[in-house]
Amino acid sequence: MRIVGQNRGSAGLVLRYGIAGVLAVVFLVPFYAMIKTALSPNDEIYSQDFVLWPRDPQWQRIPELLADPRYLDALKNSAIMAVASTSLTILIAALAGYALVRIPHRAARPMFVLVIVVLLVPATTAFVPNFIIVASLGWIGTLQGLIVPGLFSAFNVFLFRQFYVNFPREIEEAAYIDGAGFFRTFFRIVFPNTLPFASALTVLGLIGSWNAFLWPLVVAGDGQNAMTVQIYLSSFLTAQTFDYGGLFMAATVSLIPVLAVFFVLQRYLVAGIAATGLKG
Repeated sequence: MRIVGQNRGSAGLVLRYGIAGVLAVVFLVPFYAMIKTALSPNDEIYSQDFVLWPRDPQWQRIPELLADPRYLDALKNSAIMAVASTSLTILIAALAGYALVRIPHRAARPMFVLVIVVLLVPATTAFVPNFIIVASLGWIGTLQGLIVPGLFSAFNVFLFRQFYVNFPREIEEAAYIDGAGFFRTFFRIVFPNTLPFASALTVLGLIGSWNAFLWPLVVAGDGQNAMTVQIYLSSFLTAQTFDYGGLFMAATVSLIPVLAVFFVLQRYLVAGIAATGLKG
């Protein structure tokens, strides 16, 4: 009986690893196609004959891309927007979530209901009002026009609120006994213990900000002061030209920062989202 059980366990393990391997290959196929297209000559890109790897890889596209000041400016703007937007969004959401749970006020419950209502409203409905406000402030073509309208995230506020519902009060009460107020307790005691969970939301926020296209397309205007990577990528496809090789090379290089952030913080993703408990 023990041998049969061991065989069943081994078969199950092999099956799980087999399924995981197949899924890994499926998920890696788009990356392979992107890198292959980025290195393929134009005649191979447009050819109907399939080749596993380019016969003459176009490695010179990398230095040509990095020599373009527009691309470097776009990388810088995307980095600034992603870091500033994500960090401020996390901080605001953490403060709001903590206030909804810990600060005793009769408006706490209605404010939480309002957050839920905002969460249910499609984000596209606020596109035109946000654009009118940004235009009236003279922020068209500026980084603050890209960053400020998206600093409040009802989704993040909801998750932080759920996280703090389950946060042990004993730690905070010890700080209150020592004379600490809400802000000091939050920044000295509560928020440092939130960092693993906040890191999970940071990964999602960075990826979302880096890949944002529609809002930067409208706000950036014609100048380079607020051009992001996604807007730069769209310049490879015009009504007259289709530079697929340059487009895929720029997309491949632009993917490196996102992958670096993901691999550094990936262990916090599942654990961080699970830490909310989604109850309260």
